[in-house]
Amino acid sequence: MRARTGVRGGCDSAVDASWIDVRFRDLLGREHRTSWLEAAQDVVFEDSPVVRPFPVRHGRRVAPGWWWSSTTGRLVAYGSGVMRTRLMLLDQDPAVVALACRPVELVWREESRVVSHAPQLMARLQDGSGLLLDCAGRSGLSARLAARARVVAAAAQAAGWSYRLAEPPDPVLVANVRWLAGYRHPRYAAGPWMPALLEVFASPQLAVKAVYELGDPISVWPAVFHALWSGVLRVRLDEPLHERAVVSVARQEVEAT
Repeated sequence: MRARTGVRGGCDSAVDASWIDVRFRDLLGREHRTSWLEAAQDVVFEDSPVVRPFPVRHGRRVAPGWWWSSTTGRLVAYGSGVMRTRLMLLDQDPAVVALACRPVELVWREESRVVSHAPQLMARLQDGSGLLLDCAGRSGLSARLAARARVVAAAAQAAGWSYRLAEPPDPVLVANVRWLAGYRHPRYAAGPWMPALLEVFASPQLAVKAVYELGDPISVWPAVFHALWSGVLRVRLDEPLHERAVVSVARQEVEAT
């Protein structure tokens, strides 16, 4: 362990990220520990397994599990229902190109004691930077997590990354994205429907009207839902999603045509 402290003068003073270490595992499960600032630039953390497993607590409704990510085509672990929801929202975010669950643990010293924290989720973004994320539970943010979050945020910023302490999301948004997530697999992709989808939704249309114009609703609806999940089509997700919702082609698709 390094002799100097990662947080000068304790929790209320400036963070020196150069004295923060990171602990992670490689694909063979071997543990490594090195400088955070060096590893953040060189290590592909999104390929690392969980650095610290999640406990199974008896009596809880949601146990650790796996989320199939349409972004990576791989399973991503989660430790709770709150984490699963955040994984789902990140998986649907077009800025995210890779996802991992608790792949790193940051280690630093505060005065005479060693402190460590493993952010719950990590995402690689389109610009190559990383995002570390913790989920504030339904009971709110604890003082312990708030203190550690300040250090993690400073460490992330020093490495050109970002850190987010996520509050519980809007339940309407979650319900809508959860529905669309049921159609995230490529088997629901529009395929031969794509030109027709782009044409019929070139101007905003009621979803149900456009679907019946295109053909058999049983075949068309899954393609529409997959296109909404993947961002080819867009709809307001802060309002309840229903068959008369107004759907249009996403701006990036319009610019590409």
